[in-house]
Amino acid sequence: MRINENTFLCGSKVVLVPYERHHVPKYHTWMQSEELQELTASEPLSLEEEYAMQEAWRQDLDKCTFIILDVDLYQKSGEPTQCDREIGAMVGDVNLFFNEGEKHVAEIEIMIAESSARGRGLGKEALLSMMRYGVEVLGLTKITAKIGYSNSPSLAMFNKLGFIEVSRSDIFKEVTLELVVDDKAKGVMQSGTPSYTLQGKPVPS
Repeated sequence: MRINENTFLCGSKVVLVPYERHHVPKYHTWMQSEELQELTASEPLSLEEEYAMQEAWRQDLDKCTFIILDVDLYQKSGEPTQCDREIGAMVGDVNLFFNEGEKHVAEIEIMIAESSARGRGLGKEALLSMMRYGVEVLGLTKITAKIGYSNSPSLAMFNKLGFIEVSRSDIFKEVTLELVVDDKAKGVMQSGTPSYTLQGKPVPS
């Protein structure tokens, strides 16, 4: 999505940056993992296909994607260029998929690919930062999520954030959750992102 191509979402634990071409090789390496393929219901792509997918996502009006950076790794990095700093700090991604014909409703999806980044609250802050961006910048009034039956940590996290189960699919073995964006939901987003700032993305060197 073009709207976020020059956007940084900065928090206390994560920085979210738009998915760019220089992120593709590391992202491609992640997606060779059978565990991540199962969790994201994805098929492995060739590197060339991954580059094409990144470009398609960048142009797609119905998909907003950010790469999740570990703020500690990002800020402490001694890498000489902006691109290298981002690559070294990459831990996952977070996405919004807009429903066809419903510009104020989107499905959210998050992946923490680096095992060392799990269980530290990075995923929760990244999720809440994306939700807040979706509400405050993109005008969302409802957010949905589809989570596999076996993904207990994600189900627990979404439930704690106020998402309510609305349906189940035994065929796809997933639960569909929904959050109506009211004042309570906005409060959860704001309290969960105390250091949230939206900044212009620096030009990579």
